Amino acid sequence: MKEIQLSAGTVEYQDTGRGPVVVLLHGLLMDASLWDGPIAELSADHRCVAPTLPLGAHRRAMGADADLSLPGVARLVVEFLERLDLRDVTLVGNDTGGALVQLVIREGTARVGRVVLASCEAFDNFPPGLTGRTLLLTGRLPAPMFGLFMQQMRLRMVRRLPIAFGWLTKRGDAAAAEWVKPVMSRPEIRRDTVRMLRAAAADTGILLTAAESLPDFDRPALVVWARQDRVMPPEHGRRLAELLPQGELVELDDSYTLLPLDQPVELARLIRQFTGAARTV
Repeated sequence: MKEIQLSAGTVEYQDTGRGPVVVLLHGLLMDASLWDGPIAELSADHRCVAPTLPLGAHRRAMGADADLSLPGVARLVVEFLERLDLRDVTLVGNDTGGALVQLVIREGTARVGRVVLASCEAFDNFPPGLTGRTLLLTGRLPAPMFGLFMQQMRLRMVRRLPIAFGWLTKRGDAAAAEWVKPVMSRPEIRRDTVRMLRAAAADTGILLTAAESLPDFDRPALVVWARQDRVMPPEHGRRLAELLPQGELVELDDSYTLLPLDQPVELARLIRQFTGAARTV
């Protein structure tokens, strides 16, 4: 993992491969490892950059005055692109990462050439499903109590519940078990996470506002959705593709929300086809 000092604090990131730049954004209580499978496929002919954002599974605490609201994290993504001087980026987001992509679109940046929205929050689906509602409710707890609540995630049977990761991924429990370790073991990460969840809960209509900007994004856009998604409604994928002037929709079987875990090879294939890059090895 590499590191970069941004205005909010130190952000870790993966930077692998050479070629067209793909920047990959994860969701709440996840880190850049969400994208390990697709990166293994794409890095033969793409430069794959995956930051671990301050969304609850990060390992470097943010500054006391850092803006950890979703718009604040979206601005951090734009700052990340600028500091690394990344241009003509394919910006890819899954789960809350897709919400961040929509917020980046709203803010506007010339560095993004195309976007991929993969089974993500949209419109009025925030917080999303049982998982999101439970997480935002627990964010009301004081940080020490939140840490006690999260200790349950040590148990696979709890992680597989619909209120946890059970409806987010069919095959990704090993990754989820790693993601929850920082918030269970480190007080400073718990403080960041509670701040982030409270900020998110204070503006649950933010993606309805963001959707108003999507028709203005006249650049290539790919929407990839899990047909069996139980957290992100498949009709939202269709609506997003219709709103985006150059939107294209692909629906995948045998997956829940976390397509990078459940269908990494197929998702990578779609991204490669979308960017038009030829495989070199």
